[in-house]
Amino acid sequence: MKVEEQGFTSASSASSAVISNRANVDSNSKFRIPNSELQSSRALWRARLAAIVLLICALSLSTIVRGRAQTAYRPSAPNQAARDWFQDARFGLFVHWGVYSVLGDGEWVMNNRKIPVADYEKLPALFNPQQFDPAEWVALVKAAGMKYITITSKHHDGFAMFDSRISDYNVVARTPYKKDVLKALADECRKQGIKLFFYYSQLDWHHPDYFPRGRTGLDAGRPGEGTWPRYIEYMNGQLRELLTGYGDIGGIWFDGWWDKPDAEWQLDRTYALIHELQPQALIGANHHRRPFPGEDFQMFEKDLPGGKTAEFNKDSEISDLPLETCETMNGAWGFNITDRRYKSTRDLIHYLVRAAGSNANFLLNVGPMPNGRIQPEFVERLREIGVWMAKNGEAIYGTRGGPIAPHSWGVTTRKGSRIYVHVLAAPDRALLLPPVGARIRAARFLSSGRTAEFSEHDFGVVVKLPTDAIDPIDTIVALDLDSRS
Repeated sequence: MKVEEQGFTSASSASSAVISNRANVDSNSKFRIPNSELQSSRALWRARLAAIVLLICALSLSTIVRGRAQTAYRPSAPNQAARDWFQDARFGLFVHWGVYSVLGDGEWVMNNRKIPVADYEKLPALFNPQQFDPAEWVALVKAAGMKYITITSKHHDGFAMFDSRISDYNVVARTPYKKDVLKALADECRKQGIKLFFYYSQLDWHHPDYFPRGRTGLDAGRPGEGTWPRYIEYMNGQLRELLTGYGDIGGIWFDGWWDKPDAEWQLDRTYALIHELQPQALIGANHHRRPFPGEDFQMFEKDLPGGKTAEFNKDSEISDLPLETCETMNGAWGFNITDRRYKSTRDLIHYLVRAAGSNANFLLNVGPMPNGRIQPEFVERLREIGVWMAKNGEAIYGTRGGPIAPHSWGVTTRKGSRIYVHVLAAPDRALLLPPVGARIRAARFLSSGRTAEFSEHDFGVVVKLPTDAIDPIDTIVALDLDSRS
């Protein structure tokens, strides 16, 4: 980078000046210095030179890091409160919706089918979601026991699902629907008490200034030139619109940095803009790395925290920030008319429970149809999850990951002095737990309130699991600890 090169040039110049001065002194007999003093002087110069080089390198490095992230960021009191709320919420709805739904082949259809921009631009004219009912969507979210929604404001195809003044490539200007779906959803979320987050793709297969091109979207037929700083201004301009035109939002969910990880993203400017306009707004970025400075929560795509079953998570690390994992209900994020790989309600609840046991939220995805409806298979599962959450939410909402590491049999969550043992696969008629760090005052099965028998030993705690107490989805045992022990 130029900053580094300038830094090393300065250090080299300083070194040359020192050597030159020292040579002049040694060559002039009138100014000859005794060897002991000369050695001391040389040592002093070396120390000073080393200090200069270290200082220049530090300044160069800090400049590089600032170019990537908001290094001086300190979360405000509203932001800290939002983080606490986020961790307490534990369950949200992810929505991937755009003009790509017209083709019914997922949100990556432009890239996967190698559709040029000129052809893809015909899709907005076919997008007319007359059956979109934001009140129905938000009511479904509440029925599922969810506390927030994260919806795509712009995906990789570059099409804005809001009324952007910066570009007419948006749902109001280019579709026969001519309504701002995000504005309608934001108003309804406020009305029904649900927080709204905006997904925003940093990657853009449509914009000509997303140049040099990244790893994807190479068949879009864009011009072979562009101005990267102009794209950054465009992106920040759209983010400003989202942060100033839709009321208070929960946060921004970024995606796409991975397409050009070495680009000058100027994240410091982008993150500072968000925190300035809405200090409480949480920033998360799906870059599959340890969070950058300025980010407020960390997400894991299609993996629990620490899991690396997906190739793109191989470099991920768990941070101390609030955590979230996102997963699909079938195999696609955007509407896919032939994808019938639906996960069962039981499997989805298990993922939710394991996420909570890993101290993470679960963001469960739906891909609405082009008519604005959420397909019935998704609705059915969301309502069934809601029934379970209404009975067992105490062991999920407001909890943090429990004191026992996740096991094949299940996980634990914790709220104050109460530990919830989630037995997802009963190993036998008794469960051996490692020591929990305090004496147990009482134990009960959450679903029935029935007392659970247990015994404490040096090696841990044994909890009896009678056959008639086993729940087919999750047998939850609440352990109340003695705070005095």
